[in-house]
Amino acid sequence: MSAAKAKGTAAETAVVRFLQANGYPHCERRALAGAQDRGDVAGIPGIVIEVKAAARLELAAWVDEAEVEVLNNDQDEVPVVWHKRRGYTNPGDWYVTMDGCAFLALLKEWTRDA
Repeated sequence: MSAAKAKGTAAETAVVRFLQANGYPHCERRALAGAQDRGDVAGIPGIVIEVKAAARLELAAWVDEAEVEVLNNDQDEVPVVWHKRRGYTNPGDWYVTMDGCAFLALLKEWTRDA
């Protein structure tokens, strides 16, 4: 396994374990699917999570990738990118990025019954 692939696998595993430890026990890493990739983490209905652990930020490309992964799924889902923060090992300290439309979808879901 290449160093970059190992780094990505470690980041995905860290995010899954963080989510499992914080109330999402059904989260798991998804297998690579090439052009039909459906995101890196499964187990949270309505959310597609793309995990990145790159030294250089490429937010626009990463968000675009997550949006394509939503199209590869058969459900209406919100695309997010969970990316490693330099100098931090705990995924709870990393960043989660999405575009305004994805944020609005989360807001509507969050406040629907409020």
